[in-house]
Amino acid sequence: MAPADIKDVRKANKRGAARLAAVQALYQMDLAGTGLNEIVTEFESHWLGGEVEGDQYRPAEAAFFRDIVGGVVREQRSLDPQIDAALNRSWPLKRIETILRAVLRAGAYELACRRDIPARVVMTEYVDVAAAFVDEDETGMVNAVLDQLAHQLRAAELSGG
Repeated sequence: MAPADIKDVRKANKRGAARLAAVQALYQMDLAGTGLNEIVTEFESHWLGGEVEGDQYRPAEAAFFRDIVGGVVREQRSLDPQIDAALNRSWPLKRIETILRAVLRAGAYELACRRDIPARVVMTEYVDVAAAFVDEDETGMVNAVLDQLAHQLRAAELSGG
């Protein structure tokens, strides 16, 4: 690998770690009602790149983590109806497991607001994040919902135009 390639891999790994941490933070916010500033402070001081209860957490791109968590909170009122529309009618977002809600919201935020990141990268990354928490059927649902959202939000990008 050339040095530039190594740098890109390191950045991608830090972004992947930031996505995972953001989903965990959103999950905690949803379950415990923790506020945005409190959760960002907690994750940045204890989780990102640190060791918690014997588990070593990978270094994460802190600004990217803050962008995802803050962006989901800021855009949730517009994201949730879009996610709901992409879900099976018998399973609205409020019935989805808390961790999957966090994954879908974070993925939807990146698709809607982070056009600097290719849609296919966003989908792949969040399917991988989901796989850390749930089984294959549920990761398939995450993939299907994010794919549908990507085709709505980034039709030109995905059609090659």
